Amino acid sequence: MSGDERVDRLVRDADPGALDGVGDLAGVKRTLLEEIVSESGVEGGAGIARRRLRVRRFAGVVTAAAVLMSVVPASMVLRGQAEGGGVSPIVTPAEGVVFSPLALAAAERNPRLLIDRSGWRVTDLSGFTEELGMIRFRRGERELEMNWYPASGYAGRYADRLLVNRPKSVRIDGWPGDLFEYSGSDFAVLTRPREDVFVEMRTSGDWSRKEFARVLADIVRVDARTWLAALPAEMVMPVGERAAKVLVDVPLPPGFDVAALEDIGVSDSYQFGVDVTSRVGCGWIAEWQRARSSGDEAGVRRATEALRGSHGWRVLRDLDRAGDWSEVFWEYADEVAAGTVRAGYVQALGCR
Repeated sequence: MSGDERVDRLVRDADPGALDGVGDLAGVKRTLLEEIVSESGVEGGAGIARRRLRVRRFAGVVTAAAVLMSVVPASMVLRGQAEGGGVSPIVTPAEGVVFSPLALAAAERNPRLLIDRSGWRVTDLSGFTEELGMIRFRRGERELEMNWYPASGYAGRYADRLLVNRPKSVRIDGWPGDLFEYSGSDFAVLTRPREDVFVEMRTSGDWSRKEFARVLADIVRVDARTWLAALPAEMVMPVGERAAKVLVDVPLPPGFDVAALEDIGVSDSYQFGVDVTSRVGCGWIAEWQRARSSGDEAGVRRATEALRGSHGWRVLRDLDRAGDWSEVFWEYADEVAAGTVRAGYVQALGCR
């Protein structure tokens, strides 16, 4: 799903009556607010009007420090080889693979749903918190996104979906839920709250009612180890190793603690890159402010050069091809390099 489609969906879901357009941003609920830069008071709000913007989704990510004590090897076994063969294709953890207690604890708190049919793969993951998270599966031109939320938000979301149509009862591996049909190829399912969480599933791409019913029948809930093992290797790579690749050509501000990146947790490559560069950028802006207020001209020059040079960082150039985070980052970096800083940078860049 493109960034445009993602924001369109978030807006539409917040206001189900506006099924064909962007709608009024004032009606967008927390999901959208956490997906885009949404502070209306930010001067010139670089990312507010950009509909492809992908930024920090959740601030309190539960750490998955050293997600794997040993990286998941390629020897994981798929329990099925061909669709329709009657053999489960779920990935199982290889013998000897040890997941960190923190990663396992975080996985235990989310619904851990997988599509038990070959050909489906995880393409995006964010959140990984006790209450909020997103995982997206793709097979060919079809996508199925699952967002999980705290049970306290179920009643309001269910009431919103009733504006679409009357639901049909379904079960997801025994978990009762309701299916809403936006069109003949656009469907959503809300599970009933269970263990203080509920899940909303949403289709994207070329679906039929029959195909969606087949996929729903193939969704299963698995244990934490199996769920983690099903994620792409790069998502569960030890954070230090991932960070080293992202930061290969990125100058670090004074006192920057690479080990602290462990609390980013499990996420896809885009979100990981956003989180890492957010902390680097915020660190350099803080150093620029410190140096300027103390008359440290050398410190001001170092921070200025680092922020101005961010246009050449490989990670930001890569992210720029997938979303608008880099453009927002560069707008604030360039302003600081030119000698000014807006208070809104804290919200726009996700500074702590």
